[in-house]
Order: sequence, then C-alpha cells, then structure tokens
Amino acid sequence: MTGAVQPVPAQTPPVQSERPMVGNDETMVDYPIAVLQTLDKVTGRISTLRVPVGDSARFGTLTIVPRACRKRPPEEFPESAGFLEIDDAPPAGQPRRVFTGWMFASSPAISAMEHPVFDVWVRDCIAEDPAKQDQPAEGASGSN
Repeated sequence: MTGAVQPVPAQTPPVQSERPMVGNDETMVDYPIAVLQTLDKVTGRISTLRVPVGDSARFGTLTIVPRACRKRPPEEFPESAGFLEIDDAPPAGQPRRVFTGWMFASSPAISAMEHPVFDVWVRDCIAEDPAKQDQPAEGASGSN
C-alpha cells in the first residue's frame, strides 16, 4: 500500500505559563499567625480565628493546627497559604484526620476540606494579632 498515511502522535510542546504558586515558593515569607475563616453550615455562623503556627484551635468538633503560614511580599501578586492539619472528633466516634495540606486564600476551592457540617479556609497570614494590640500591658494601671 503505497500512498497510505501513517498517523503520527502529536508532539505538543508544553504550555509556558506562570509557575503555579506552591507553599514553599521562594518568594513566600513565613508568618507566625494564620487567620482562618470558619463556617458552621447548620447554623450559618461564620467566625474568624487567629491561630499561631504550631498551636491548635477548636471549632465545633474540629481541631485545627496550622503548621505553616506563608505570604507573598507586598510588591508581588497577593497570596497567602497555610499548611493545615484538621482533625474531627465527633462526640460519638473516633477522631479522624479530615484534611492535611496547603490551603490558598485566593482559591479556597482548590484544596478544600470535605466536611458535612464545617468549612475552614485560610484568609491571611499576619505577624501580630491586632486584637491583642489594643489590650493594656499586664499590670498596667490607668490611674496616676
């Protein structure tokens, strides 16, 4: 069969796009406090938690531990990312890990926690808790 054309696999060059932001991106700066948004889907209650990296916070039956919180410098496109470990300890059941990984403030759906009652997502990474800045120093007195 002389004239038959043999199919040739397509050689598509890789698409050159902006490198996706990952948690260990060299431009990211570590911050000591993760600002998390939480939602109770049953009551509709939304809360903001400020959790120091390495500490834990409780929300409903969840225990949330931020292991890292990183943010791009101000001169770059804004992005905050937190590496979270989230455990669920229902009253009538064994505790289980429901999420481990990076959550991105700009795209919470990329790596969302799957839970029937609660949602958790990263909002920001901060250096200092602004709620504590307004409190007087311990032992300080307002009278002279």
